[in-house]
Amino acid sequence: HIAREHLLPKQMDENGLTVKKIQFQQKAILDIIRSYTREAGVRNLEREIAKTCRKVATQLVKKTKLSKVVVTSKRVQKFLGVPRYKHAKAEEQNQIGTTCGLAWTQAGGELLVTEVNIMKGTGKLQLTGKLGDVMKESAQAALSYVRTNANRLGIFSSVFEKTDIHIHVPAGAVPKDGPSAGVTIATSLVSAFTSIPVRNEVAMTGETTLRGKVLAIGGLKEKLLAAKRGVISTVIIPDKNKKDLSEIPEEIQNGLEIIPVNTVEEVLNRSLERFPSPVIDPVSEDEEGSNKESPKATILPETESSDSPRTYDA
Repeated sequence: HIAREHLLPKQMDENGLTVKKIQFQQKAILDIIRSYTREAGVRNLEREIAKTCRKVATQLVKKTKLSKVVVTSKRVQKFLGVPRYKHAKAEEQNQIGTTCGLAWTQAGGELLVTEVNIMKGTGKLQLTGKLGDVMKESAQAALSYVRTNANRLGIFSSVFEKTDIHIHVPAGAVPKDGPSAGVTIATSLVSAFTSIPVRNEVAMTGETTLRGKVLAIGGLKEKLLAAKRGVISTVIIPDKNKKDLSEIPEEIQNGLEIIPVNTVEEVLNRSLERFPSPVIDPVSEDEEGSNKESPKATILPETESSDSPRTYDA
């Protein structure tokens, strides 16, 4: 709206153009905003629009037979060059250990894919992707929850001692932080250990406690916009953020299935292809030995001897 109502008329006027000489398609404006600018304000957007207007003015002067230029998506790339920014999209298919999260940035919401790989090892945890301290703590909390509830989530407890875990958030050069990645990491961990794929049309946001409670987050509007832009159809949010939906325009919510949840188990039930079947840890030989019944003490029957303190003379 700002671009069409304010920036375009201003730059057209400064470059000697009128609506009879230049026309911007709606998609072309969106492409400039999404692919050539990433900021909280509109300063760079105005620069890119000005650059486009100058290119059009040059074309009209050089080609005298040309009376009008319609700025399309193809012409935007021709005028401004290769797109500088790319926004993440939903995965093409369901994948194991890969979950789509939602993050808030100063330039708006973003899809944040979280990947988990597991391999034979000694129980080490590796975190990569230029994660901040808060996000690292979210990963630790998510792992603690999964280990504590391993059997209920279809994982044998002994696996963790023999497995190294690598948690990675792509785009390693971009710093990432914030308390809303817990459920995303927990989902990727359960998916990796159970080999159950995560639904590619689902994105989520929310922090988890050690008990598996899902905590409220901020920036919900921006995150829903990112989900819509990334062709996501289902968004899982904390139940405590349900009240914030009343402040978000219907046009943003339309086309999105928004699911409020209270626990990580609810998240897994909605995001995995199927919920894991519970397992029971096998009893080790040491445990079997410790569980054997110890010999019971022999209780002798009471006697009515004269030495017994319970015997009295009449």
